[in-house]
Parts: sequence; structure tokens; C-alpha cells
Amino acid sequence: MTAEATEAPPAAKSSFYAGMRVLPKPEREAMYGIYAFCRAVDDIADDMQGERIDRAQALDAWRRDLDDLYAGGPGGQAAFLKPAVQRFALARADFEAVIDGMQMDVDRDFRWPPHAELDLYCDRVASAVGRLSVRVFGMDAAPGKALAHHLGRALQLTNILRDIDEDAAIGRLYLPREAIDRAGVPIGDIARVIADPRIDRVCRAVAAEADAHYAEAKAILRARPRGHLIAPRLMAAAYAELLRRMRHAGWASPRKRVRHNRLALFFTLLRLKLGL
Repeated sequence: MTAEATEAPPAAKSSFYAGMRVLPKPEREAMYGIYAFCRAVDDIADDMQGERIDRAQALDAWRRDLDDLYAGGPGGQAAFLKPAVQRFALARADFEAVIDGMQMDVDRDFRWPPHAELDLYCDRVASAVGRLSVRVFGMDAAPGKALAHHLGRALQLTNILRDIDEDAAIGRLYLPREAIDRAGVPIGDIARVIADPRIDRVCRAVAAEADAHYAEAKAILRARPRGHLIAPRLMAAAYAELLRRMRHAGWASPRKRVRHNRLALFFTLLRLKLGL
């Protein structure tokens, strides 16, 4: 990973890009850098061809480079983060938390975790990214931390509900064990678990939790805290709509992957820019 990673964002066709392109240049480049970091460590976690020990060592290399960067050194593969770290005082602990979340995927096949473990995972891989982001957005500490907590979890739970079949194909299922047990779905072969018609009930329970986080995030944004808020407003609106469409389709097998409506994203962004 080099400094050039922030010049041509790998998110150019994503809803993330649509949200971040409205930021001023320093903030935009900082967000592209955060995104590039997240993609790099996520690719390590999802590299199903590599041995677990090799992937763990690759994550450790990122930890060492972050240590070097924050100690004032060149930073190795993390060097491209230096401008954002210095300009926005990004916390090293939040980058570390993202790596720790990826480590959870590397250590074992992540299947039907207890709810507390799932919440920790969401905090690490999503809300920690939110904590980095709200510093770039220029938010004050209290509303920024709260927004990162709720919107990060809402977005991650939505992704989990969208990616059930893709995750299962690599041996993962992030739906919480408690909800699975309440629905009466027997734990065992992962293909049988996600094919059980009662999995729809499990997913709707997770969707309700995501809805609660969206509601909290939107309440924070409605209070108009200080900062560049178009980006998180767009992400909240886009993913809440994605969740609504998934709920309408249901999660019973066979599932059809629900995708963002790009035209709707465009008009949502336009409305936000006009302050409507």
C-alpha cells in the first residue's frame, strides 16, 4: 500500500464514494486513506487461500507499521495514513481495533457468535471506522462518538443481513446464537442453517436491532451537530433503505441479493446537498 492509494479511490463505484466525494479535499483524501486501510486489512482477513498463521502475521505487520507511524517513523505500508493522522489527530487505538476485528475472522470460522461477541465485532470493524471518520468530519467528541457507535453498528448489521449467502460460502455466519436458538433453528451444517425457513425470523430480529441503531443515529444527525454531515446522512439513508427492501423481500431461502439503487442514491445526495 502506497501513498498513491488515496489518489484513485478503490471505492469509486460504491455508495461510500458517493458520500465522501462531497467533502473538502483534505477530508476527502483522509477518508479515502481510511477506506484504503480498511480494504487492505479486510482483504487479509478474507484471503481464504492463505494459511491462518500467514494472515495473522500479515495483520501483525500492519500493527508494527502503525506503531512505527505513531512513533514518528516512516510507517512502512501505513505511511499513506500519515497526513490524515497528523491533520485530524486520528487515534491509533481505532486503527488497532479494526485490525483486531479482522483478527477475529482470521482466528476461526466466525459462526453464530453470542450476541456480546457479535457486538464487539461490529464495534471493531465498523464503529471504530466511524470513530476515525467523525474526527475527519469535524464533529465534537460526544455526538461524534455516539454517531459512530450507532451508525457503525447499523451499517454492519445491514451488511451481515445482505451477505448471508456470500459469507456462508466461506464458512461464516454472523447471525447471533441467541436469535437462532429462539427461532428453533438447529445449529450444525451451515448450509442447512441458512436454508432453514425459520432463518427469516432470525434475520428480522437482527433487522430490528439495526433499525434501533438507525433511529439513534438519525436522532443525532437531526440535532445538527457541528461537522461535515452530508456523508453520514447519505450512508444512513442509503443503508436504511437497503434494509427496508431486504425486509420486504424476506430472508427465506433462496435469497436474492438486494443492491443499492444508484438513481435513488443520486437524488438522496442531491436533496442533502440542497438542504431539503
